[in-house]
Amino acid sequence: MRLVFDAPPGPAINVSLIDLGNRFRLILNEVQAVKALERLPKLTVARAIWRCLPDFKTAVAAWIYSGGAHHTVYSYAATTEYLEDFAEIAGVELAIIEPGTKLRDFRQQLRNSEIYYQLAPGLTRL
Repeated sequence: MRLVFDAPPGPAINVSLIDLGNRFRLILNEVQAVKALERLPKLTVARAIWRCLPDFKTAVAAWIYSGGAHHTVYSYAATTEYLEDFAEIAGVELAIIEPGTKLRDFRQQLRNSEIYYQLAPGLTRL
């Protein structure tokens, strides 16, 4: 038996957790779920179709640059703010792909995070 349903339209997030060796990174893409244009009765799984934010090309490039995995968590209930709080509490890096994301800035944030997570263990011992 499989749980089969069509996800409703609305704002949601798509999140992946990856292991970078010296830390974990949560990658979060804010998305907009959309109504399917046609029924998909032969696809016997939960079905959600969404528009990546800020746009498809930027979101996909940022996802790849940050190491995003194939397996993700999709949620209408969890928010970017919840995941920001969780990442802070857990000491996990968080890369957010959102409506205002610019690839140049996003890639620089990833480079800055790499430096931070290399230096942070030594700084906490001071």
